[in-house]
Amino acid sequence: MAQKPGIPKGTRDFGPIEMAKRNYIFNTIRDVYALYGFQQIETPAMENLSTLMGKYGEEGDKLLFKILNSGDFMHGMTAEEVAATSTQRLAAKFCEKGLRYDLTVPFARYVVQHREELQMPFKRYQIQPVWRADRPQKGRYREFYQCDADVVGSDSLLNEVELMQIVDTVFSKFGIRVQIKINNRKILTGIAEVIGEADKIVDITVAIDKLDKIGLDAVNEELRKVGIAEDAIEKLQPIIKLEGGNDDKLQTIKEVLASSEVGLKGVEECQFILDALKGTLDNEIQLDLTLARGLNYYTGAIFEVKALDVQIGSITGGGRYDNLTGIFGMPGLSGVGISFGADRIYDVLNQLDLYPKEAVNATQLLFINFGEKETAYVLPMVGAARKAGIRTEMYPDSVKMKKQMSYANAKQIPFVALAGDNEMAEGKVMLKNMTTGEQQLVTSEELIKIITE
Repeated sequence: MAQKPGIPKGTRDFGPIEMAKRNYIFNTIRDVYALYGFQQIETPAMENLSTLMGKYGEEGDKLLFKILNSGDFMHGMTAEEVAATSTQRLAAKFCEKGLRYDLTVPFARYVVQHREELQMPFKRYQIQPVWRADRPQKGRYREFYQCDADVVGSDSLLNEVELMQIVDTVFSKFGIRVQIKINNRKILTGIAEVIGEADKIVDITVAIDKLDKIGLDAVNEELRKVGIAEDAIEKLQPIIKLEGGNDDKLQTIKEVLASSEVGLKGVEECQFILDALKGTLDNEIQLDLTLARGLNYYTGAIFEVKALDVQIGSITGGGRYDNLTGIFGMPGLSGVGISFGADRIYDVLNQLDLYPKEAVNATQLLFINFGEKETAYVLPMVGAARKAGIRTEMYPDSVKMKKQMSYANAKQIPFVALAGDNEMAEGKVMLKNMTTGEQQLVTSEELIKIITE
């Protein structure tokens, strides 16, 4: 017996119902992006490894899926050389390309490559899959979609304000209650300066970013492990545990960072964004000084969104990056962006049962096939229904009615139309409501009116 096929761990198949739900997510996000003037682009699944490596930190580099060079990738190498070379070096020699890890770095590459064609500031959105060689677990996949929006070529904080409004609009449309968390990497840099550990900013942010997951004691232990002095850890405690409203937090941190120019700049930027958003959002926005975002390229405001009614990780994130395009030879171009995690949003909508019925139901009307004569009679009605925007099927085979009705039930088709000799004699069809069981003899025009009302 042939072995049953499977798919790689951390990936998923999506059937028709799942795809209807996913398209509802993508279309909702796409419509909101377009509402704010963003334009869609796409980039290849594969990028040169030279584009991807070194952009996500050491841990990110390890999670890149590398692609073997096509053809004889071992050409010119002896068996002794292969045996003597480390796995890492072999990968560098055999692999020139990799699957994209996110959409931001490929976007930065795109901007630099097409800079002569682009009107700045450039507002783009991108909805495509990304791949990470991570350990698969609940809520964490090796292949998943990101839905990114970025603005490059503008330093204005109004871009941050607008992106938060987009986040709020999208989740309001979904009916998901969320909390938007905001921080600034400049504040975190200022904190590192004030406690005397300016060179350890990355280690500090990586550690405190885990506060929600591992707790305060474990975070402190991680700080010790990376060489943060005890007195510095002690100074961090009130900052990590800071409570109160946004204005209270900002005032406190302003006093703590009085000696740090960069830190005060971060406070100023946060203040502007929060003031501009007051009274404009349906969802809560909260200043969270433990929010760090692990990626190395963020330099200013950073954002993260958590669902309030479902226990799951971040469902949206993003931030400002001032120097990403500089890596590709185009310095001085600032950008800011957000990314919706479509797969996690899918899981949240499923758990809360928030999909609109019309988003999931595909076919609205099924015509029963009684034979050639009957089919010829109803085909013009099938065409008229489709022309009226009704999602309509004609059962392709003249089989027992029980089988055709079972098909309608399995696909949850709400209406079935039947035409035998009696119906044809009157120029009508019998329309059955599959939910109520009600049947009525109707003309083509009446059928359309009933279903579209």
